[in-house]
Amino acid sequence: MTFKTRSLVLGGLGLLLVIGLGVVAFRTSPIPVDLHKIERGALQVTVNADGQTRIREVFEVAAPISGTVQRAPVDVGDAVIAGETTVAIMEPAASNLLDARTRIQAEAATREAEAALQLARSHMRQAREDLTLAESEFERTKELVDRGVASITRLEIAQQQLGIKEAAHTAAISGLEMSKSALDRAQAALIEPATVGNGQGSQCCVFVKAPADGFVLSLDVKSERPATAGTRLLSIGQPDDLEIVADLLSTDAVRLSAGDLAYVERWGGDQILSARIAKIEPSAYTKISALGIEEQRVDVVFEILTDKAEWSGLGDGFSVFLRVVEWETDDALMVPLSALFRQGENWAVFVNQDGVAQLQEIELGQRDGTMGVVRSGLAEGDIVIEHPSDAIQSGVPVEAR
Repeated sequence: MTFKTRSLVLGGLGLLLVIGLGVVAFRTSPIPVDLHKIERGALQVTVNADGQTRIREVFEVAAPISGTVQRAPVDVGDAVIAGETTVAIMEPAASNLLDARTRIQAEAATREAEAALQLARSHMRQAREDLTLAESEFERTKELVDRGVASITRLEIAQQQLGIKEAAHTAAISGLEMSKSALDRAQAALIEPATVGNGQGSQCCVFVKAPADGFVLSLDVKSERPATAGTRLLSIGQPDDLEIVADLLSTDAVRLSAGDLAYVERWGGDQILSARIAKIEPSAYTKISALGIEEQRVDVVFEILTDKAEWSGLGDGFSVFLRVVEWETDDALMVPLSALFRQGENWAVFVNQDGVAQLQEIELGQRDGTMGVVRSGLAEGDIVIEHPSDAIQSGVPVEAR
């Protein structure tokens, strides 16, 4: 090989090397990304909430009168029978202790009532004497009229006087009874608390019976103490007659309806329980969240569908987690929510087409916490980029991470 030929070969190789280095230096490296293949599958959209079990029918027993509640004859967990089991015993309220002024007033009222009674008795005796005289006068006048000695007018006058005296006698009897009652009332004001009750057995007490069959759930009054009428004493119910209540956001509750299916999880057992919405309360209430935000909440009541034998460990007030099915399908074209971003007012994704990212707008339907339903814009088998960064643009080369 001549020197000239060798120079040409070396020069060509050098040129090729320079060109190769230039291509490598100015070439854009593919960006490593996470890829996901669009497929069809089942999707279930749920509303998740914490719930609490409660007994469906709870009977509260309250004090029927004001008085002293004796020590409870039953304890929490005891079985009771409607109309038979005594669940509370009450003594009527005793009179209050009298201070000096009240005692003097009561004693004065008693003396006044005693004097009024004596006056009423005097009126009674006077009315009785007047009536006896009027009866005698009427009989004599009648006899004289029968013999023709006295006139009919005199007999009518005597009869009228007899009627007046009878009415006065009746009024005197009523006045005497009123005075006796007034005296009893005045004397009752002087009764001391120590003279009432005295453990006279069943004659002094009210025995409260169980209103329904079941078990004692709670005791508000265990030991003896005073109580006013209406004070709650205890509650009764059936521990296995449970339902679940959850307070949902009002914006979630409007998308649900009675009969919707729900799954009960994290209740302590291994099995997922089935339930359904029995009732959605008609009114919401304000509740402060853990972050201090005011929220409008609605109580939703669930009926447990799973057989009782499988959740026998549950009791009143137990905590559970609910997934309420809002929408579900067995065949949906799904895209991960991590691949979505906003393009104006529309949703969009980056599609990997032969190693190059391409922007694609899509129409999104129902979605859960991780996946959404594609209505249009993607086809089964398309590959989308998850968690696209700011470096991903349409036309940028990409490769699987």
